[in-house]
Amino acid sequence: MDSTRLAAAQLYQKHHPAVKMNIVTYDGDANGSNYLQTKVSLFNRTRKGWPDVVFSSQNNEVSWAVRAGFTAPLNKGLLPQSTLAGWAHGANDPCTVNGTLYCLRNDLSQTVLWYNAGLMRKWGYKVPATWEDYRALGEKVAAEHPGYLVGSAGDNFTPEIYMWAGKCGANQITGPKAVTVNTTSPNCTRMASLLDTLIKNRTMSTSSVFSSDFDKNQAGKILMLPGPSWFGGSLFQGTFKTPAGQIGVAPMPQWSGDPAPSVGNVGGGTWLLSAHSAHLKAGTDFLTWATTSNDYQGKVAPGYPAYTAAAQAWLANQASSHYYVGDIAGPLQAAAGQVWSGWGYGQFSQEAIWAATVTTGVTRGRSIVSLLPAWQTAIANYARSDGYKVGR
Repeated sequence: MDSTRLAAAQLYQKHHPAVKMNIVTYDGDANGSNYLQTKVSLFNRTRKGWPDVVFSSQNNEVSWAVRAGFTAPLNKGLLPQSTLAGWAHGANDPCTVNGTLYCLRNDLSQTVLWYNAGLMRKWGYKVPATWEDYRALGEKVAAEHPGYLVGSAGDNFTPEIYMWAGKCGANQITGPKAVTVNTTSPNCTRMASLLDTLIKNRTMSTSSVFSSDFDKNQAGKILMLPGPSWFGGSLFQGTFKTPAGQIGVAPMPQWSGDPAPSVGNVGGGTWLLSAHSAHLKAGTDFLTWATTSNDYQGKVAPGYPAYTAAAQAWLANQASSHYYVGDIAGPLQAAAGQVWSGWGYGQFSQEAIWAATVTTGVTRGRSIVSLLPAWQTAIANYARSDGYKVGR
């Protein structure tokens, strides 16, 4: 597992001292490193070395792991349906191939709108419910409070926050090795235009929220920040050290007239059980505990649990900290079931493609709208190199 999930294994070991465990950390396939796939290929050749259980920070591992014969089917006698029914709606879709479940979702990373409640009150602003109002507020902030931010487009996961939430059809997986790519549709161009407008007036940062530059010069200037559920703990409480009583959570804005709310997703993660394991029962027990136990998911886990009961415990724990302003449970629970299904989990990394194609262009002063055709070509090329049939 990665270092973040190390606490899960250590806590399980503490609660189950009779279970012999060999705990190994790796990068978790962060940023699409493909470390796990490379190692499994080696294990398949040598016919030894497979881990019994593995965590991945990626949600697309089944795109190769099923064909490689690595991951065991979990809904074919290992886990009862009564347990599997406890996951949030659609949470295990990335783990399912032709009705067979090959992994368990650890946490959700649904996007919401984080905002500074104190500044909103002080300046008399209303939290925007639509993308049109969001853009208008960004233009107002640029004029009235220059230097303050309504968002950030400086990270590789920018398309997963904005383009995914805006129903841009850049990444619709239609089969095990098929993808539909259309980055110049109206849904894509209107979101790209919104980002361009706010980048131009400097209310949309082009620095990574994890960079020292952002932490030093911009973290204290955030009015709003669309982003995943883990921004609260990881960024505001962690990196930025924003004082308690300032940050609130609201639903992601939606385009006016769209009857079906949609949000994006940034990360999360999955647990896989090796089909080669000699300890299927013990491995299944660990997977079940790691994903459903309140002792870990409700009290320790940094992200919003994919298991519904654990998510309720996690939210109660967040509320008891008195760090946030107002209700955080409502927006996060609603968003958990609104992740747009038109953006899939292919083997290729959309984050790497965006970084190489769009981020570099924006750095050189080009607009995102002008880069949409290049983004289209890059996605198609990456997908074909991984054996995908590309449609439009």
